[in-house]
Amino acid sequence: NSTTYSSNVIDYFQADLKKELKIIRMRLTEFKASRFFLSDANQKALRKLGIEPLNPSVIIDKLRFIDGVIGKYTFFEEELDPQDRVSKPINVPVESLVLQPKQQNISRRNLDKEPRSKTDTTGVLPRSIFNTINRLQAELDPQAEQNVVQNFRTAQKRTIISVRFILLLIIVPILTHQLSKAFVIGPIIDHFRNPEQAVIFLNEEMEEEALLELQRFEEKIKFENLLSNVSVPIEKIEAQIREKAEEIAGEFRQESANAVKNVFADILSVIAFVFLLLTSKREITVLKGFFDNIVYGLSDSAKAFIIILFTDMFVGFHSPHGWEVILEGVSRHWGLPANHDFIFLFIATFPVILDTIFKYWIFRYLNRISPSAVATYRNMNE
Repeated sequence: NSTTYSSNVIDYFQADLKKELKIIRMRLTEFKASRFFLSDANQKALRKLGIEPLNPSVIIDKLRFIDGVIGKYTFFEEELDPQDRVSKPINVPVESLVLQPKQQNISRRNLDKEPRSKTDTTGVLPRSIFNTINRLQAELDPQAEQNVVQNFRTAQKRTIISVRFILLLIIVPILTHQLSKAFVIGPIIDHFRNPEQAVIFLNEEMEEEALLELQRFEEKIKFENLLSNVSVPIEKIEAQIREKAEEIAGEFRQESANAVKNVFADILSVIAFVFLLLTSKREITVLKGFFDNIVYGLSDSAKAFIIILFTDMFVGFHSPHGWEVILEGVSRHWGLPANHDFIFLFIATFPVILDTIFKYWIFRYLNRISPSAVATYRNMNE
């Protein structure tokens, strides 16, 4: 419960705690496996060798003590929510409790409460006052140098984990899309799709684009024929137009097949991305603390600049043109016709929702955490 423990310290402690819990459970598994070989004949052989087996009551007391210790930390091993856990009291002997080090009680008090982010540490007085007091206490601490080194190592470890996880979130979906499209989805679609009988155009926009391209080619040939002194036969011009039409048809047939492949490849990419998120809960926690330290560690002017940049980019006056380009690109990527009614409806609703979320975040969190940043943002906006 002490405020001197930061989220980085708690994350570092949790990593070691999980490792120790795995060792304990592995040793318990070895103990359970050894019970199969503990027969009466083996106990008599042990007594002949001068080894006295432990009393069953002593074993039960030790196992009960182990359960009492690791039962307090089951939350971190199973990674469950507090409301999903049902804690049952375990009767541990008093003499066993005396043997527990005091550090376990301190750790339990620190772990009963999850690390709070900076958005949850608001109070009546400004946080800067408490930060100043904590900084003075840290400077007067005889072990300040060791703490600085330890904090630097923890921050370095957190940064490495965060950067590596961000790269995984970017690289894994892209590699999944490219590899699945090239080696799995592409060959399957090419096998079941006859290139000669396949549909050339998936929508009317692709057909209009092909006709426009062919029309420009025809006009270009006629224009060059008029400028030249030598007259070109009409049959030769028609042969060139026919050859160009077949070339355009092949390009759009390939583009249609590519759009179908993109649909299935994107589905696999989303599955890989979601699987990575579900299997990386610890990395997500570290990444959240990493972004908290970066965002809330910026100066007030930097915070206001970033907020204005993002709001003007996504919900500003010129943002509808950007959203229109993005939606048309996505439609072309999947081979779908660009429904302008849907695009206009999306532009009329989604940026408004984003703008509301930005304003609520500024009012609900940033206004309490950094009022000076909000004042700077308002002055820059005006």
